[in-house]
Amino acid sequence: MRYFLLLSYKGGAYHGWQVQKNAHSVQAEIETALETILREKIEVVGCGRTDTGVHAHRYFLHFDTEQMVDKNLVYQLNSILPKDIGFYHLFKVPDSLHARFDAEVRTYRYFIHFVKNPFLHDRSYYFRQQKQLDIVLMNEFCRHLLSVNDFTSFEKKGSDNTNSICKVTKAEWSHTEDGLQFEIQSNRFLRNMVRAIVGTSLMIGCKRRNLKEILSEIENKEIIQLSMTAPACGLHLWDVKYLNLKI
Repeated sequence: MRYFLLLSYKGGAYHGWQVQKNAHSVQAEIETALETILREKIEVVGCGRTDTGVHAHRYFLHFDTEQMVDKNLVYQLNSILPKDIGFYHLFKVPDSLHARFDAEVRTYRYFIHFVKNPFLHDRSYYFRQQKQLDIVLMNEFCRHLLSVNDFTSFEKKGSDNTNSICKVTKAEWSHTEDGLQFEIQSNRFLRNMVRAIVGTSLMIGCKRRNLKEILSEIENKEIIQLSMTAPACGLHLWDVKYLNLKI
């Protein structure tokens, strides 16, 4: 039988979602907890591979077991897992439903704050150059992303993707109480893609790079050279939508 679990986690203490040798991962923590509770070998499949330090607001995984499992599993997991991982719902699903491959839309948000705040430092990017940012120009750049088909320019070197085709349906900067928020939706994302887009937006907003030059590099599939990096702390996998999973 196959089950889906809805959870969230803060990624600051982990080397990303995926199990790695000699590294602390979210997946490893969860598999260990499930094996402790169910007393069998469990392998979980996540809806995406978040990088080191990246957070997940709504994250889905699936696992298979021959046991009948009820909603009490959520309570048991929350009782033994660290405070930075929290579970909310358990769903019995068809065996064919896949947490990663059946995700229709993924949404990421990136947060920036302008005033030093110890309560935001591990989940938002403290950006000191507020007055230099041209959000109108940044959103002009983002509107162009909706017509881009190949996102090679924003892909991390050494990635093993078979292709770099993504369908971005939303990309927008907006003001928040603390600073700015960037939201982007797509059917899939490449490794480091969102942080590269954020970094490019900031370079354009600070007038360090010319918008026309950036668009030319994207068209020619050149890797964008970033002088402004977007740290992982500001990035959150915000939501994942499935056609056949109503939540």
